[in-house]
Amino acid sequence: MPTIDVIIELSHDACLAHYEGRAGVVHTRSLDGRSVAFPAEALRRVVTRDGVHGVFRLTVSPEGRFEGIRRLSSDRARS
Repeated sequence: MPTIDVIIELSHDACLAHYEGRAGVVHTRSLDGRSVAFPAEALRRVVTRDGVHGVFRLTVSPEGRFEGIRRLSSDRARS
């Protein structure tokens, strides 16, 4: 399955907007500069009390549909 590595930096408040359904899609950039959009519902798997911060690997179907998300590193690990 294809993967895309992305950086996500969302505050707790921004995550709350996604969680409450006020924002249905997350827009971010891949490490190689591509624009990436995926369902906000996916954040539930990786959100912490501080929000979502770090590098994540998105798994997508051959057709480009989101299938999964996995944390690769936190923002603190990159600094």
